[in-house]
Amino acid sequence: MKVTKEILENKKVKLEIHVEPETFEQGMQKSYLKNRKNISVPGFRKGKVPRKIIERYYGEAIFYEDAVNEIFPQVYDEAVKEAGIVPVDRPEVDIVQIGSGQDLILTAEVDVKPEVELGQYKGIEIERVEYNVTDHDVEHQLEHIREDNARWITVEDRAVQNGDLVTLDYAGTIDGEAFPGGTAEKQTLEIGSGRFIPGFEEQLVGMKSSEEKDITVTFPEDYHAEELKGKEAVFHVKIHEIKEKELPVLDDEFAKDVSEFSTLEEYKADLRQKLQESAEERAKSQMENQLLEKITNNAKVDIPAVMVEREIDSMVRDMDFRLRYSGLNLEKYLEMINTSMEDFRAQYKDNAYNRVKTQLVLEAITKKEGITVTDEDREKEYQKLAEQYKRDVEDIKKAYGSNPEYIDDSILVQKTIDMLMEEAVLVEKKADSTEQGAHDHDHHDHEHEHKEENESEELSNKE
Repeated sequence: MKVTKEILENKKVKLEIHVEPETFEQGMQKSYLKNRKNISVPGFRKGKVPRKIIERYYGEAIFYEDAVNEIFPQVYDEAVKEAGIVPVDRPEVDIVQIGSGQDLILTAEVDVKPEVELGQYKGIEIERVEYNVTDHDVEHQLEHIREDNARWITVEDRAVQNGDLVTLDYAGTIDGEAFPGGTAEKQTLEIGSGRFIPGFEEQLVGMKSSEEKDITVTFPEDYHAEELKGKEAVFHVKIHEIKEKELPVLDDEFAKDVSEFSTLEEYKADLRQKLQESAEERAKSQMENQLLEKITNNAKVDIPAVMVEREIDSMVRDMDFRLRYSGLNLEKYLEMINTSMEDFRAQYKDNAYNRVKTQLVLEAITKKEGITVTDEDREKEYQKLAEQYKRDVEDIKKAYGSNPEYIDDSILVQKTIDMLMEEAVLVEKKADSTEQGAHDHDHHDHEHEHKEENESEELSNKE
């Protein structure tokens, strides 16, 4: 096989591939075996017609398309290796010459991974980040755990208060007419949660069990259902049950119930340790983010648009997966926030570009520094994943056995970042920087994800 390479504009490469007649003949035979059962020739049973008879009757071009499809994947892979390129998209293929007894000549035009011009990446100054866990942080975490372990107790001797959990029926009308999603029975609602449209929950305060009444609310102007925006609605509601939250007492028995510890003090000490570990990881991540941003900005690379689009594809798929996990899907979400897919993808563009550039820069540094993955590195990574997912190491190895590149890529990225951090120069924060408690900080990963909006679970979602 002969391959010639031509560099085009916009980070594209054109390969001209000459495939030997013998290889093309193999494709023709495979095409014949695949298609003969569907080809009819007078005087022969279907599936039993010799190839030469079919070619004489229909012309050998009847097998060309499948013949090329049969041999192209291997031919293309070999051509890519011989040309020394790394494609980042599917090629645009044209057939220049085809026919038995002669070379098959193909051209393949494809976007390739660009070269990176590295700037300074060692000795980069970054601000030191430190978070110290306080007693307040521990108490704050403990209060969350206490809330998670609260019980709901039915009350019958008082009216609805803020914070109660009520079971109710409601039936909504607009101008006397019912509307889709406006009616439900035995729904549960925590008063003050903001799940229903503004004004609804507030008007339930003061009602008693078995009481019924009409309440009037106005749908917000930005409501996701077009036909309900800004409309005034009347809901007839009936309260079936009122429950109040009972928080557990913070004592040794509580510690025994929610942990493996015998005393509250032991449990609090463990919480402090875990919070400190989390704070240190967060500080490390934020310093890495500073470093990667500076190193990426110092580098120059002309990124093909298709690489950014593929990254956006990946980010949108991740978003759809998270939404489905929470009971929504991307189509419904876009409808709720009144955004088109085109505009939604546009929101990711800068973020996707930065992610691609950072990845390319890290790959270039890894290659330049000769960083490699050892068997010991892999074993440590498998062990870490096993602890993370609480599974046996062998199970993890089997799970990733079909995709070992994922493990190696992950290790290479972290080893490269660790090397860069060792070479970085830590400086103290500027005087106007503010320290907060550990629980008050968001964890910003260097591959920043597009944040989902916290949409209210309005009445019409009950359809």
